[in-house]
Amino acid sequence: MQALVTALPRSFRTWFSRTLRRAGYQLINLQKFHAFDGLHTVHAPRFKEDPRFRAAYDRAMQATHGVDQRTEWRVHIGLWAASVAARAAGDFVECGVNSGVLSTAILSYLDWPRLEKTFYLVDTFGGPDLSQLSEAEIASGHAIILQDAIERGAYVTDLERVRGNYAEWPRIEIVQGRVPEILPAVGTQSVAFLHLDMNCAYPEAAALRHFWPSISPGGVVLCDDYSYSGFEAQGRAIDEVVAEVGARIVTLPTGQGMIVK
Repeated sequence: MQALVTALPRSFRTWFSRTLRRAGYQLINLQKFHAFDGLHTVHAPRFKEDPRFRAAYDRAMQATHGVDQRTEWRVHIGLWAASVAARAAGDFVECGVNSGVLSTAILSYLDWPRLEKTFYLVDTFGGPDLSQLSEAEIASGHAIILQDAIERGAYVTDLERVRGNYAEWPRIEIVQGRVPEILPAVGTQSVAFLHLDMNCAYPEAAALRHFWPSISPGGVVLCDDYSYSGFEAQGRAIDEVVAEVGARIVTLPTGQGMIVK
């Protein structure tokens, strides 16, 4: 269909495109169509041309043992956020690590030894605690999805594998436990970068409340599933905390939400 349309006169193509738009449709050049995890766009992912990004993403795929869920655009956002946060005072914290896709990419992308920051990696390393799910999350079927993911082995439980993945970088602190109970064990006084990816509303909201006073001016909070389809309860929980602390969050088409303090 696309080849047929492009072969027609320009005036006809213009009329045809306008007619489709009035009817609620749009003509798309499939050769320029890009699909990521839930994000479909005709806009160019220019970041993929950057060798530095490519190297960081490839290193992240080593952490997953080659399992690629096409999260390039989300990782790109995370790398930008981490680069901005690197200028702020304080450490990096990730709540919800799993195999370590984003944190591994960040460590590879930044000149981590020079930054003299500590990266705290907080996780149960046993998958989400389903007892923390709200009634709304259970009613939506979110519990079934998470239970299936746990049973399929989608969550990394081998701590030696996790430690081995981060062994090449200094100042990595792996903190195993359930949020929010484990958060006092995160020994930092100031936070430059906070990444929340626990697939559950309650611990994410609790982590944001806990760390917000410690986040430095210019620090960045990145919520992985803030507007991701099927994770609406997490978005509502984060909105409540954002309103409490008087912050502003930007909704991204990747499903993420971001705050710059």
